[in-house]
Amino acid sequence: MRAELVMVGTELLLGQIVDTNSATLAARLTQVGVDCYYVSTVGDNWMRMAEVLSHALGRSEVVITSGGLGPTQDDLTREVAAAVMGMPLEERPELWAGIERYFRESGRVAPAANRKQALVPRGGEPIPNPVGTAPGLWLERNGRTLICLPGVPWELERMLDETVIPRLARRAPQGLHSRVLRFVGIGESHLEAALEDLIREQGRVTLAPYAGPGEVKLRLSVRAPSKEEAEGLLTPVVGEILRRVGVYCTSRDDEPLEVVVGRLLRERELTLAVAESCTGGLIGDRLTDVPGSSAYFLGSLVTYSNAAKERELGVPAAVLERHGAVSRETAEAMARGVRERLAADCGLAVTGIAGPGGETPTKPVGLVYVGAAVGEKVVVEEHRFRGERRAVKERSARAALDLLRRSLPGHEGFPPGGVERTGDQV
Repeated sequence: MRAELVMVGTELLLGQIVDTNSATLAARLTQVGVDCYYVSTVGDNWMRMAEVLSHALGRSEVVITSGGLGPTQDDLTREVAAAVMGMPLEERPELWAGIERYFRESGRVAPAANRKQALVPRGGEPIPNPVGTAPGLWLERNGRTLICLPGVPWELERMLDETVIPRLARRAPQGLHSRVLRFVGIGESHLEAALEDLIREQGRVTLAPYAGPGEVKLRLSVRAPSKEEAEGLLTPVVGEILRRVGVYCTSRDDEPLEVVVGRLLRERELTLAVAESCTGGLIGDRLTDVPGSSAYFLGSLVTYSNAAKERELGVPAAVLERHGAVSRETAEAMARGVRERLAADCGLAVTGIAGPGGETPTKPVGLVYVGAAVGEKVVVEEHRFRGERRAVKERSARAALDLLRRSLPGHEGFPPGGVERTGDQV
């Protein structure tokens, strides 16, 4: 089954809103075996919308739109869809009653303008919207299906999961089953080189690497009539990948590092304290994004100045004077210090030069040290990251979490010659 997406809204073309709905739609369609071949964006203009929709329906079996179902004059998707499909609009009293009830329950009166949201092309079906006033539309004619959804992401996602995807899944002959592996400490080109034969000779299981800032994802996909058959095909390929580059793999199920680290700490009944300098609290923010992190995360100290490092973490003044704030020695002292100060089982530290200024002849922008203290053992790694300030901070936070992951009991792993990593034990 071939699908096409049409994103509606002049604000998208002006860059005032970033389109995330097309990614959500494409991912959901892929999961149920519906191929998405085209994505278009069109402004709130009747003629251009009609042209784009007509072209899409001429080449795709299923067309899904996002946006333009609101109550204002520039919301035209409903009217254009009715015209293109040749299905005149008619009011559905039960939809208007639902809209009035939605406003009444929040202590308001439904504006007259919202009445247009109760219009449905004759022969079409409304798609329930449990969290908004704009019902979606499911229209079928001449072997083509046009599905119209609101542009508000949380409304679109609920309607997708509860109505649209289940209906489309019943039409698709085979679902597309995927596994996503995450890797840190190895670049996309090095990962591809290590798996070159698997990628070149791929059969039913396809492999596709995707690079991100400081991380590479590898998606494995296979079409199969059942999850069990898909797993039977995916498992041996995953096993061979892990045999070759498993030391760099942070997750086999597309989990963020903070989730992986949190689970490892919880399983080992260990607690964690963090000392941050150049990341300014970013590691603590990532850790506390995980529900239940209070079971293992005790707290973090953002010690940006040398004085704060001495006072809060007990970093010796002699270490700072001799080696500087950005050094292996300081990272080690920070990791030990925060572990002791907060009485944690593990201490994690990061110090570096995020830029754009602050470099010296021997310490360039992007030089970062991360340290992990697990019990009395401390491991420090040096990194030299490229990119603007935010990128360096994010890469540093990721590197620190990955070092902790590899330092925990029963999970130690220090890859030989990672792309941006040079590490040693102190």
